[in-house]
Amino acid sequence: MATDQEKNKQLLIKLLERPGNGSCVDCGAADPKWASYTLGVFVCQSCSGLHRNISQISKVKSVLLDPWSDAEVEFMASNGNDAAKAKYEQKVPVFYYRPTHRDCQLLREQWIRARYERKEFVCVERQEPYSAGYREGFLWKRGRDNGQFLSRKFILSEREGALKYFSKQEFVYLPQARDPKAVMK
Repeated sequence: MATDQEKNKQLLIKLLERPGNGSCVDCGAADPKWASYTLGVFVCQSCSGLHRNISQISKVKSVLLDPWSDAEVEFMASNGNDAAKAKYEQKVPVFYYRPTHRDCQLLREQWIRARYERKEFVCVERQEPYSAGYREGFLWKRGRDNGQFLSRKFILSEREGALKYFSKQEFVYLPQARDPKAVMK
């Protein structure tokens, strides 16, 4: 006769066969073998490590190696990857990049934090910085001649339909005093 642990393991394997659960909820990697039993999602091994970084929100276990309680399996059964996407990705802007398993760890970690920790895609108010139509900041640009990275000011304006680039340090503090080095429309 099968023990409770063996039954729970078999139930979890069956849950992996449900639509949406056959790939990692965060990066799309095939055949996830880990799960967040507090969020009710299946994740790949790489993303399970990132979920451990937000342990106040997400607790992970191996589907095959760790013991599972009946309540945890029931929670997984009542949720799943498709339900989590419907909940946490309601308002993802169309221009927002969704990382895949091929992307670096930093991109995937920020995607996971944006979804579960900051809940940026649950309500529009949390998205304002992404879709305000105006962004101003600094980027590191590699020099053409010496290959050295230098801080450069960029302004992205939806109203003007342009990306402006300032190359000299004085433009950083007085951008209205000089024209940008380049304007891309």
